Parts: sequence; C-alpha cells; structure tokens
Amino acid sequence: MTDRIIEREPNKPGRKEMSPLLKFALELGPLMVFFFANSRGEDLAAAFPVLGDLGGPLFIATALFMAAMVIALAVSWAVTRTLPIMPLVSGAVVLVFGGLTLWLQDETFIKMKPTIVNALFAVVLLGGLMFGKSFLGYVFDQAFKLDDEGWRKLTFRWGLFFIFLAIINVVVWKAADAYYGPGQASDDLWVDFKVWATMPITVVFMLTQIPLIKRHATEPLGVHNKE
Repeated sequence: MTDRIIEREPNKPGRKEMSPLLKFALELGPLMVFFFANSRGEDLAAAFPVLGDLGGPLFIATALFMAAMVIALAVSWAVTRTLPIMPLVSGAVVLVFGGLTLWLQDETFIKMKPTIVNALFAVVLLGGLMFGKSFLGYVFDQAFKLDDEGWRKLTFRWGLFFIFLAIINVVVWKAADAYYGPGQASDDLWVDFKVWATMPITVVFMLTQIPLIKRHATEPLGVHNKE
C-alpha cells in the first residue's frame, strides 16, 4: 500500500513514473469524449434514451465528460497508486460544475469550468512560487528533469499562460453567444474552440519553452533515470 494519495514532488525518491504517452492520453481522452458526445449528441440520445433524458447534446457531453474524467483518474491510480494533482483538481471542478450544469439544466456552469480551472492553476502556480514551491514539476517531471531555477522560471511562465487561457475562454464563450445567440450553434463553436484550438495554442506555448528547458535540463531530454 502507498502512504501517499497525491503524487510525490518532482525529483523525490519513490516517485512512480507513468509513460508520457499514457499520461497525455489520459489528459486528452476526456476532452475527445466531450467533443464527440457534443457533436453526436442526438445520435447518442437515439441509441441510448437514458442519455436523452439529460437534455441536449451539451448536457449529454457534460455527463460523459464527467464519467471520462473519473475513469482517467482511476487508470492513473491503477498504474501509479497515486493521483496526479492537476488532473485531480480539474476533475473535481468538472464534477462540481458538471453536476450543477445537469441539475440546473444551465450550460453556464460547464462553460465557466475552463476559466475557473485555469484561474485556479494560475493562483496555485504563482502563489506556490511566493512560498518557494514550483508545483509545475508535478506535471512535467515525468517528461523532463530541470534544476530548481528552471522549474521556477517555467512555473512562472505557465502561471501567466493559465491566466491567458482563463480569459480567452470567456472571450470565446461570450463572443459566440453574441454572434449566434445562446443555442446549439454557440455551444458548438465553444466546444470546437475548447477541444481543437486550446490544445494547439498550448502546444505552441510549450514549444516556445524548449530553449529554457534545454538550458536548465539536468539530463538529456527523453532520458530518464530508471533507478
């Protein structure tokens, strides 16, 4: 039995490793479920009438998104016997705001979720730096190893990036409502942006951080100590 539920800090002995590909799949998988369910909501409702009782496509997608998040966390636990801290926080917010969305039949709550999560991550990362903690290492320590200064700089940059993501979610959500009016077309545009634009924007941001990562790497990228 493990003596920790939450994953250990970066560079700590006993921290269990997960394949970066599996980690990526577990984080991206629920988003893909959300997109598919929203785009095929009517077909899913016809095939599974119980889903139709939840409401329109966005509500069906919300319910399946919640289920996918729980499954992803369960797989993480099965593999490492710990829970990754940032997906855990995101999953908790998904369950709370997704539950409110379904209970009140108000899509506002699930649309607020990305802004709440990203703002929370920004507060945690930037606040952690004030106390000498670089929490970003919890997320990326399995992908690459950095010295303490590198983790501090990368954490600061990601904190600012999460603020940007929090703001852009609201901008797209409100712009879609203003252009189409509340309804399925607005929902589809917001979901498309959440799934297909947020990830490429994040990838581009990550690529811009490669020079910093190389300067502060404590071992060559892609090489990990297996002890």
